[in-house]
Amino acid sequence: MATTTPSRGRRRAPSRMTRAAGKAAALQKPRVILALLLLLALTSVMLLDGYLRAEVGGDERVRSNASSSKVPDKVLDGGPILSFRGGEAQSQSVPEKTIALTFDDGPNPTWTPQILKILEENDVPGTFFVVGSMVSRYPSIVKDLVNQGNEIGIHTFTHVDLSYQSDDRIAREMDQTQLALAGAAGITTTLFRAPYSSEADAIDNYSWPVYKKLGEEGYTSVFVDTDSDDWKRPGVSKIIKWATPSKNKGASVLFHDAGGERSQTVKALGTYIKKMKAKGYTFTTISGAIRQTESANQQANGQTGQTGQNGQQPGSEQSEQAGGQVPGGQQGQQGQQPGQEGQLGQSGQAGGVNSLQAAHRTATGTTLYEGKALVAAVAVAEWTVPGLATGLAVVGVAVMGRFGMMLILARRHYRQRNKRRFSWGPTVTQPVSVIVPAYNEKECIANTLESLAKSTHPIEIIVVDDGSTDDTSQIARDAARSFGMTNVRVIRQENAGKPAALNNGVRSASYDIVVMMDGDTVFEPDAVHQLVQPFADPEVGAVAGNAKVGNRNTIIGAWQHIEYVMGFNLDRRMYDLLRCMPTIPGAIGAFRRDAVLEVGGMSEDTLAEDTDITIAMHRGGWRVVYQEHARAWTEAPASLKQLWSQRYRWSYGTMQALWKHRKSLTDKGPSGRFGRVGMPLVVIFQIITPVFAPLIDVFTAYSMIFIDFKAALLAWLAVLGIQLVCAAYAFRLDREKYRYLLMMPLQQLAYRQMMYLVLIHSCITALTGGRLRWQKLKRTGEVGTPAGVS
Repeated sequence: MATTTPSRGRRRAPSRMTRAAGKAAALQKPRVILALLLLLALTSVMLLDGYLRAEVGGDERVRSNASSSKVPDKVLDGGPILSFRGGEAQSQSVPEKTIALTFDDGPNPTWTPQILKILEENDVPGTFFVVGSMVSRYPSIVKDLVNQGNEIGIHTFTHVDLSYQSDDRIAREMDQTQLALAGAAGITTTLFRAPYSSEADAIDNYSWPVYKKLGEEGYTSVFVDTDSDDWKRPGVSKIIKWATPSKNKGASVLFHDAGGERSQTVKALGTYIKKMKAKGYTFTTISGAIRQTESANQQANGQTGQTGQNGQQPGSEQSEQAGGQVPGGQQGQQGQQPGQEGQLGQSGQAGGVNSLQAAHRTATGTTLYEGKALVAAVAVAEWTVPGLATGLAVVGVAVMGRFGMMLILARRHYRQRNKRRFSWGPTVTQPVSVIVPAYNEKECIANTLESLAKSTHPIEIIVVDDGSTDDTSQIARDAARSFGMTNVRVIRQENAGKPAALNNGVRSASYDIVVMMDGDTVFEPDAVHQLVQPFADPEVGAVAGNAKVGNRNTIIGAWQHIEYVMGFNLDRRMYDLLRCMPTIPGAIGAFRRDAVLEVGGMSEDTLAEDTDITIAMHRGGWRVVYQEHARAWTEAPASLKQLWSQRYRWSYGTMQALWKHRKSLTDKGPSGRFGRVGMPLVVIFQIITPVFAPLIDVFTAYSMIFIDFKAALLAWLAVLGIQLVCAAYAFRLDREKYRYLLMMPLQQLAYRQMMYLVLIHSCITALTGGRLRWQKLKRTGEVGTPAGVS
C-alpha cells in the first residue's frame, strides 16, 4: 500500500462550501414557494372547473312525500308566484289567457341560442331560471338573453336541492349566482326558482323555511302551473299537449333549455307559441304577470290611474317587490300606467320588452367587479383544463409507449446477451484500476474495500480522499492492512469535488481500463470481471453496471429498490440496444482510460458528472453498453430529506448535461446520432413526461370527484396493473424477489409524487437560472458485503 502527497485541484475550503451551500439553500426557498404556488394555482383552477361542472342531474327531489303541515293553506292553494311583501306570504297567479314561458337549467351553448331565436322570431319574451355555474361558463349567451329583452331568475349555482342545505350553503348558492350574472350581463335579479320544485302545492316542511328566508331577503319564488315535462323527451306532440293550460287559464309554463338533449323542446316551442297565440293567449315574463295581476286587482277596486295613498303610482310597490328597479333606475315602463306593460298579444314586444325586466337590477361597485373576476377565472379554467387534458392524453400515450418499448427491447436485450454463444470477444483478463472517490466516508469505506478484496479479477485500488474532515483515509489504510491488501493506494487531496477526485484517480491509474465506484458501494466478487468483459469489443468505450439498493428493508429503501430494478435497469437495456445510453451510474461503471482523457475527463461543469461523461463518450464516437451481470450494492438515502437532496441534484445535473451537449442535435456522425436519438428520448422520458405525470394523478382524483368515480378508479388500477407487469418482468430479469412489489401501490401514491415534485423543483431552478451545489449525504454503513444482502 502506498500513499502519495495531496494533488492540486480547485481549492474549496469546507468553510467556504458551507457558506455557499447556505447561500444556495436560501436562494432555493423562493423557487420552492414558486413551485408550490404554481401547483396551488393549477389545483384551484381544476377545483373551480370541477365545481362548475356539478351540472344538472335527474329532475327529482332528494326527498319526496314530506309533510306540508307547517305550510299555510293559502300558499299551497295559491298561484305560482310567492312573495313576502311586508313579511307576510302572498301568492299570485298568472292572469287568464296569459302565459309566462319559463326555462330552467341553462344557459346551454347548443340549445339556449336556438330557443332565443324562436322567441325572437315570434316576438315573445321568456323568463330563464339560470344555473350560476353555467352562467359563468357561458356569459355571452346570458348577455344576449338579456339584450333580447328576456328576464332572468336564479336557479342556484350548482342545481342543488336547497331544502336540505345549511344557511351558509343557501347564501353561497344565491350570492355566487348573483356574481355570475353581474359578471356576465351586469345585472342581478330578485326572481328565484328552486331546483326540483314544481307546483306550489308541492312545498313541504323542509322547503318552506327556505322560501321564507329568501322571501324575507327580497326574492320572489316562482313555481309552475303547467309542466311540459320536456326533459322526459316524450315527443313534440306530448310536449305541446302537456304545456297547454286548461280552460283558458293563465299559466307559468315550464320548459328546459339545458340539462340534457333538448331537440324536442326546440321543435315543440315554435309550434306551441303559434298554437297558443291562435287561441288568443298573450305572452309575458314573470314580472309582467305580476304587474298585470296587480293592475287587474286595482282596476277591480276602482283605482285605475289613481295615485295611491303614499304617492306611488298604482302597482309600483309590487313592481319594486317583484324585482326592484328596472336597469337604469326607473320603474314600470317609463311612465306608462300599470297594466300596459306586458300586453304584447300577437303584435310583438319590440320597443317595450325592457319594461318586462322589472326583476333586474343594475350591478355596480364591488358586486360588478367581483362578478367580472369570477367570469374571468372561469374562462381561465375553461381553457386550462381541456388544454391540460389534451396534453396529458399525449403524455399518457407517451408513458404507455415507453412501457411497451421497455418491455420489448428489454426482452430482446436479455435474450441477446444471455445466449450461450454470445461473446464480446476474447476474455478480458488484464488488471484494471478501481477508483474510489471518498469524502467523509468513514462509515462505509471499510465495507467497500472488503468487497474489493474478494474480487475475482486482478485490480489495483485507488482511494482518492477529497479533503475529508473525518478519518476516511486512516480507516482505508487500516482496512487494507487488516484484509491483507497490498494493491491499495490512498491519495489525499484538498477538497475539490468528486469530478476532481475522479480525474486525479484516472491520472494516477496504472492500467488502461478504470472502474469507478462510490465510497458507499460494495461490489460482488465477480463484479469487476463481468464489468470489463465488453471491452473485448474495441468499439466499446464505457460500460454501465447493475446498481442495486442494499438497504432495502425499510419502506423508503424498498421504494428505491423497485425504482432501481424497474426504471434504471429496464431503461438501460432499452438505451443499450438503441446505442444512446445517457448515464453510467457513479456506483459502478468502467471506462477506457484513454477515452476519458480524450474527452477531457470528468467535467465540473455539471452536478451530474456521470451523465456528462457518458454523453461525452457518445459524442467522442465510443459505444456505451450495459452489463447486467456486474452487480454492485449501494446505500440509498434513508430519509425523505436526503432522498430529495440526492434526486434534486441528479435531475438538475441531468438538465445541465443535456443543455451542455445540446449541439449534438445538429452534429454529424456518432455525436449527431446521440443528439437525434438519445437526447429526445431522455428529454421526453426523463423530463417532460415526469413533469406532467403528476397531473395525470391530479386528473384521476378530479375525475373521481367530479365525473365518474368508478371509471376513474378502474383507469388508475389499469395503469397500476401495467406498471406491475413491467416491474414483475424487470424483477424476473434481475432474479429479484417479488415480495417487494407489494409496496408498489403505496410507492405510486407517495414516492412517485415526491420524485415528480423534485423534478418540477429542478425545472424551476433551471428556468430561473439557479445554481445548485453538491451536498454530501449522510451514510450509515449498513450495506455490508454482498453476501449479507437479502
